[in-house]
Amino acid sequence: MNIIIPALLLMLTGVVYSGWRLATLAPLPPLWRWIIGLGWGVIFVVVMLCFIMRTQIPVAVSRILNPLGLSWMVYLLYLVMIFLAIDLLRLIPLLRPWLQPSWPLAGLVLGVLIAIFSWGSYTYHQKVRVPLDIQVEKPLEKPLKIIGISDLHLGYTIGREELSRWVQLINAERPDLILIAGDLVDGDVRPVLEDRLAELVNQLEAPIYACLGNHEYLGGEAREKNFIRQTKIQLLQDSVATFEDKLYIIGRDDATNRRRRSLRELTAGLDRTRPILLLDHQPRHLEEAEQAGIDLQLSGHTHRGQVFPLNLVVDQLFERAHGYHRRGATQYYVSSGIGIWGGKYRIGTQSEYAVISLRPQAN
Repeated sequence: MNIIIPALLLMLTGVVYSGWRLATLAPLPPLWRWIIGLGWGVIFVVVMLCFIMRTQIPVAVSRILNPLGLSWMVYLLYLVMIFLAIDLLRLIPLLRPWLQPSWPLAGLVLGVLIAIFSWGSYTYHQKVRVPLDIQVEKPLEKPLKIIGISDLHLGYTIGREELSRWVQLINAERPDLILIAGDLVDGDVRPVLEDRLAELVNQLEAPIYACLGNHEYLGGEAREKNFIRQTKIQLLQDSVATFEDKLYIIGRDDATNRRRRSLRELTAGLDRTRPILLLDHQPRHLEEAEQAGIDLQLSGHTHRGQVFPLNLVVDQLFERAHGYHRRGATQYYVSSGIGIWGGKYRIGTQSEYAVISLRPQAN
């Protein structure tokens, strides 16, 4: 709650500033300037109401308004950045005459926005295959091929068509094992159930293990598990599974649950000669996995900010916000996610799936 109010005030400031700059971008009559400025403010109010009440309004309405509203937040961010850049450049006397309100300037701003978001949409839909060679100092009869994904965010934005493509992509790898590091659903589970997405998940041709993410808690799926029960996914919620008597898979409950069990408790009594894999949605306190003797931790959550410059901010918030990391004998991979929260744009980041070759260390 402490961060919500400052975030809303910052967003409101951005709305007022960008609304004013939109209204004065071109030489329009005063009436049209008022219409544009106030209209931009009304959109902000509608977006906030739709987000707050998304579980109370009909699914068909939310399917339209929720993706549009979340995309609008990205548009707002880039409008503010562009207008700030213009205002700073106006401080240079030589450039000032070229940056006065005009139709060419409005056209330039529109063209820049179209280029940015066309590229962002293209980048999002190009799923990046990340090969990882993970060697462990423990015996394995043969290497295991593991698909590691996170942050699917199935729901209003991502439905049957996109999930079907992901299933084909993963099955084409012929994995031995699939690991999902949380945020399987995007809060409200109603569209997931209505679209029968469990049918598609069950087409994955390998055993699936998953942990919970914060978005499962936002929508109540962490408590009800209505969707997960319909799938072949083995949910690990502060629990441990043994895969083919070869290795352990630990799934921690999400950090949203402040009473979740410690890694020390979860690893007590395990045979330390076997590889131990950990699913923990939020990559916080990475030292805990090292102290617990984990061989490989898979996390997600960060999306690496999704769009520039948020990726720069997220990089400072986590020891490792994205990619491969190592602490002693413990290896980590923090995925930027195969799916998305909000608008389907990746700007300066990528949507990805990890193809992990887990094998014993060569002598």
